[in-house]
Amino acid sequence: MAAKRRLHGCTCPYPTGHQPDCRKIGAARLRSLHRRQRWRARPGLLRQNGITAVVNCAINLDINYVEGPSDEADGERRASGFAAIRYYKIGMIDDEGSPDTMMLGAYYILDGALRQSMPKRPTYPFRDGGNILVNCRGGRSRSVSLVALFLHKQQPNLYPRLEDAVAAIRTRRQLMPDEWFETPKPMLYEAARRASAWIDMIECERQKERPC
Repeated sequence: MAAKRRLHGCTCPYPTGHQPDCRKIGAARLRSLHRRQRWRARPGLLRQNGITAVVNCAINLDINYVEGPSDEADGERRASGFAAIRYYKIGMIDDEGSPDTMMLGAYYILDGALRQSMPKRPTYPFRDGGNILVNCRGGRSRSVSLVALFLHKQQPNLYPRLEDAVAAIRTRRQLMPDEWFETPKPMLYEAARRASAWIDMIECERQKERPC
């Protein structure tokens, strides 16, 4: 059963019965996804706002959500354990240097985070549902590109073009026109544009029994 997260007005490229129930990541939630970047390192604030998963786009930012390690640090061995917040690290560069396929992978990681249903076992102490925070270092380029791509592919009725989704995010982030040249940066936008075409091919291949 899909996690209960619904895209408002979602038109999803999945067969019936396999659509992500993406309740909290639509246009009405963009402020949560971007303007509240300060939340990313404050688990209490994340919990207060129903955020149960974080997708970190940045290679140059790490966040440790493990509050009670099951294996304590010992010499060179780092502490490890479960975190109350599910954490997905993508690791893109906010410039040239990342293969375009990383944006494609990021899209499916975000999609997977929305659609995963956790086993009911002690080794998976996570609950299904909740909101997702997508972050990078400043919430202006890498995360903007990924969320714009996701909205464009999942809500084509609202965002028929990638630039429509970017424009909506810029508006909700209150980014001034003189900042648009780097929100997102051109190489991130181009990676999202290419990923969009690849997603169409992948989803068409997945649904060969249905007309594309």
